[in-house]
Amino acid sequence: MALFSSAKSENQSLDEQKKLLQAEREYKTGVNTLRDLIAPSALRINQNSVEISGKIARSFFVLSYPRFISVNWLSQVISLDIPLDMSMYIYPLDTEEIMNKLRSKVGQLQSTISLNEEKGNVRDPMLETAFRDVEMLRDKLQQGTERFFRFSLYFTIYADNQKMLDEASSNLESLLGAKLVVTKQAILQMEQGFNSTLPLGNDELAVATNMNTEPLSTTFPFVSSELTSNDGILYGINRHNNSLILFDRFQMENANSVIFAKSGAGKSYAVKLEILRSMMLGTDVIVIDPENEYKHLSEAVGGSFLNISLNSDSRVNPFDLPRNVEGESNEDMLRSSIINLLGLMNLMLGKLNPTEEAIMDRALWETYAKKDITPASDFAAVEPPTMQDLVEILGGMVGGESLAQRLTKYTEGTFSGIFNHQTNVNLTNQLVVFSVRDLEDTLRPIAIYVILNYIWNVVRSSLRRRMMVIDEAWWMMQHEDSARFLFGIAKRARKYYLGVSTITQDVSDFLQSPYGKPIVTNSSIQLLLKQSPAAIEAITETFFLTEGEKYLLLESEVGEGIFFAGLKHVAIKIIASYMEDQIITTDPRQAIEIEEAKKEFSGRAS
Repeated sequence: MALFSSAKSENQSLDEQKKLLQAEREYKTGVNTLRDLIAPSALRINQNSVEISGKIARSFFVLSYPRFISVNWLSQVISLDIPLDMSMYIYPLDTEEIMNKLRSKVGQLQSTISLNEEKGNVRDPMLETAFRDVEMLRDKLQQGTERFFRFSLYFTIYADNQKMLDEASSNLESLLGAKLVVTKQAILQMEQGFNSTLPLGNDELAVATNMNTEPLSTTFPFVSSELTSNDGILYGINRHNNSLILFDRFQMENANSVIFAKSGAGKSYAVKLEILRSMMLGTDVIVIDPENEYKHLSEAVGGSFLNISLNSDSRVNPFDLPRNVEGESNEDMLRSSIINLLGLMNLMLGKLNPTEEAIMDRALWETYAKKDITPASDFAAVEPPTMQDLVEILGGMVGGESLAQRLTKYTEGTFSGIFNHQTNVNLTNQLVVFSVRDLEDTLRPIAIYVILNYIWNVVRSSLRRRMMVIDEAWWMMQHEDSARFLFGIAKRARKYYLGVSTITQDVSDFLQSPYGKPIVTNSSIQLLLKQSPAAIEAITETFFLTEGEKYLLLESEVGEGIFFAGLKHVAIKIIASYMEDQIITTDPRQAIEIEEAKKEFSGRAS
């Protein structure tokens, strides 16, 4: 009786377990899994396409490759403006097994070549090329510098309708066909092709090609360059992968930049955009503007616009001295100022001969001494001399009369006033623009030299994060003394937290100067926009451009080019917001429209 009861309870326990398992099974069927969430609502397999969740997909496999294939050949496929999945399957093969097969292949080729020679047939270049290729591959496999693989490459493209799918398919096949890469649609195997390009790692098509390490390396898909950092401003869009180019020039080894472009390529637009965005981060900006292009920007942000001309009230004294420069004695600063003034005299009077230069050097020292300015003086408490003081000193020196007479045109003659008064401008505003548009062409390089000297004195006297923009810098490069002075500033700017931006459209004149290339090499950031065919060879040689980069600069649209930051460089497209565009535009038609809109608005307001 006890045995029967035990068997009965055991049967009840088994029944309960079965019921429990059935209940658990029923519970699980009502629970959504991750697979349920990502699975499509419906799937239809056609002969040459797959319909999935309202989209149409088509799969392709690569059947064969050319004998030679270039690096980066997949970049154009990856950059296609169509939804696309790509999968690669790489199967390493045993080297010993491949060596045995290659040995037998060499024997076949060698015997075929020998038979053809015995029969007196014309040599077959294809056989000889194949023989050399196999022998070369055997050598590399034996040396261990190469491995052998089976390689599968599949694509699945997506479209909203059949017409768009056919167009995308034609584009893909044409693009790869132009590189002699043969692709085929996975007809009657669309399901297997679709599954093979899913991120599951299942190669259901199993269409592979033999490939050694060297050609296999050309299929590396991640070919786009990145140039971005956590800090800085937006310079533009990376044309390789549409990422943002964010950069802080003051985190480089120096904060200098050069910008080369032909007229109308967008160089001033790019610089004004950089100025506007840099000011938002607290950077002070000083601009030397030869064409009044920065006036609208200055008005928009409340900057100071100083017109330096014969009829203007703004004056800069070439004899100004820096004040309280850390690490420099008064004697060093005074000697540096006299050296800069000697360079200025070479611009104003023409190249001085050694005798004239010696007389001018002594006269400059005496001109400062006339105002009791010596290395022992407090430069902050003295009034510097003017050009008239120098003329008077030269007039009383033996051999200086000729120099004095030649300088009188800047004190009493046609150009009197502009360089013969005490400085009445200051750089306290965040944006200061010096306009030299209204100056005569002969006076412009002289004025830029004087302004640069004044700015350099102020920069050295007070350490702040500053950016100095020199537009149309080729004016400075026309004369050796001014070019040397600009190079000196670019080389020493880093110590004073200054970034010098040099802009020019006359690339040939700039680079032909002995100081042109050194300025480029002392600039951590370089921006090359659309170039003219006449200047492209000099640009290519200076920046070591490839053929592709060379033609990119020739064919670029406005605002497109190459952005260099240190050793890295990417293709860039400069883009501004609507509000930024209204402030910085250099298009005359757009500027007229903005002025008309202002007048209309003010008329309504009144």
